[in-house]
Amino acid sequence: MTAIISASELLSELGGPGDHESVSETGPHAPVLLDVRWELGGPPGRPEYEKGHLPSAVYIDLDTELAGRAGDGGRHPLPDPEAFGAAMRAAGVSRDRPVVVYDGGRGWAAARAWWLLRWAGHRDVRVLDGGLAAWEGPLTDAEPTPVPGDFRPEPGGAVLLSADDAAALARRGVLLDARAGERYRGEVEPIDPVGGHIPGALSAPTVDNVGEGGRLRPPGELAAHFAELGADQDAEVGVYCGSGVSGAHQVWALAVAGVEAGLYVGSWSEWTADPSRPVATGSEPG
Repeated sequence: MTAIISASELLSELGGPGDHESVSETGPHAPVLLDVRWELGGPPGRPEYEKGHLPSAVYIDLDTELAGRAGDGGRHPLPDPEAFGAAMRAAGVSRDRPVVVYDGGRGWAAARAWWLLRWAGHRDVRVLDGGLAAWEGPLTDAEPTPVPGDFRPEPGGAVLLSADDAAALARRGVLLDARAGERYRGEVEPIDPVGGHIPGALSAPTVDNVGEGGRLRPPGELAAHFAELGADQDAEVGVYCGSGVSGAHQVWALAVAGVEAGLYVGSWSEWTADPSRPVATGSEPG
């Protein structure tokens, strides 16, 4: 299954321009739409959702439904599988029905939802390329009443890395740091207590995955970009970021490029919660 869908492809799957304001009106085989608008340190996404969203889309809150309670496991640790499954069923997600996730356009939050659903065993999940900013179809402020779905998580559908896994992978494979380069180098750290990176990790900022309009670069370009870092189909690849959100976008971009990668969900926020873990700084992996 492809991991990405364009706005024109989604509009076609929904039956073309028109008024599709409930799940039942889109038919049983149309994708379930999840609106995951979120910005780190930004305003809540729900008010923007209430102003206008794709018809039949259900709002999903990243902080409370796509993550567990912040703590030693990081700012956005994995949610409890049962709680996550309940949230997805309430949104209409079923095992045999496709899902399309989108956010405001950056793709980070949508990719987090994509990765979690894949990790939980759903095999037909796609991210709307360019998010809401790319959508040219109708919008609505009417909140749908979805028919409850039957999805029940079966964790293991995607590679999940622990802190120890990430440290080991940095030595034997390719571990990509998806944060901004200055945070990787330790020049600035606006969120976590320590700047720098996991020793052996390579800098690969998530922003390099996208081109004009916030859309993902073509698969061939992405494959060439990641190959320069040693992250190709023959390599064991892992990704981390600050708290497992932008890193999910990196895993998604790698998937579009044909490369499977694991995600260290706890990421730098978990790594630095333990002062005994080593930290490298500068432009070299360390």
